[in-house]
Amino acid sequence: MLHDPETAVTKWDTAIRNLAVFAALAAIFEGTHDTADQWAQRGADAVNKGLYGDHLVLADGSPASPQDIADPLVRTMSATTLGRISAARHVLCYGAVQTAATLTVTRALGFRPRPAALLAGAAINLGTHLIIDRRRPLLRLAVRVGKGDYVKACTVVRAEGKAADSGGPGTALFELDQALHRTIGLAAAAVSAALAVRNTR
Repeated sequence: MLHDPETAVTKWDTAIRNLAVFAALAAIFEGTHDTADQWAQRGADAVNKGLYGDHLVLADGSPASPQDIADPLVRTMSATTLGRISAARHVLCYGAVQTAATLTVTRALGFRPRPAALLAGAAINLGTHLIIDRRRPLLRLAVRVGKGDYVKACTVVRAEGKAADSGGPGTALFELDQALHRTIGLAAAAVSAALAVRNTR
């Protein structure tokens, strides 16, 4: 059976273009990850996004005193509520940085991906980022896949007399967090790329 050389070249060109779109998006997602996740994150959100509990706290995460609770002018909320607010605010900021970078780079290079393609990738990145950064789901996953001892062993004491930090920079949980974000970023780039080149073959 004879093969049409022109058809073979067209398929090759299509494959190269699709891989190039994926590689570009993956590079943008990876290249902006640390800036969006670390530099653009508010310090208070980094500290409070993993909070849980029914006990009342102030907006900065410090425990609410009886006087604070009784004062109608002082805003208090449960620790869980503050944790959700902090995580959501961080994720929205993360998404804004990553989306701005994606639009800037792709447009500068003459490629305008479909909005639906970018939204799909953003939904994957941001939805999973929110779940991971609430910490308990990540810890449950770590334990389930046999990383529980690693998480317990690799903690950091930030100051003398303070309890060990099990989730911040330098800890096993933080490393697992970053690894998962980056792997999911590749999946998000693949989905975005697939949608971006759909019907353009």
